[in-house]
Amino acid sequence: MSNNTITVRFFARLREELATDMLTLEPTPGLTAGQLLAQLAAKGGAWRQLNGDQPVMIAINQTMAKASHPVHGGDEIAFFPPVTGG
Repeated sequence: MSNNTITVRFFARLREELATDMLTLEPTPGLTAGQLLAQLAAKGGAWRQLNGDQPVMIAINQTMAKASHPVHGGDEIAFFPPVTGG
């Protein structure tokens, strides 16, 4: 992975419904994790769920993060549905 790109990973039902487990993208300056979610959701179809009614959890470099967290080249961003337990 280049320091100019980010790796975006999808887990659980997101991976299945989006039919991919990973993307490599070039981040724009000032990009946040929430903005990245919105950009991906704008692709339409199954991607819309990333910005829909169901929350999506975010981890950046294997640490839980908020949507307002900035994204930088070299980062690994993971999106996954909330874990429910019982």
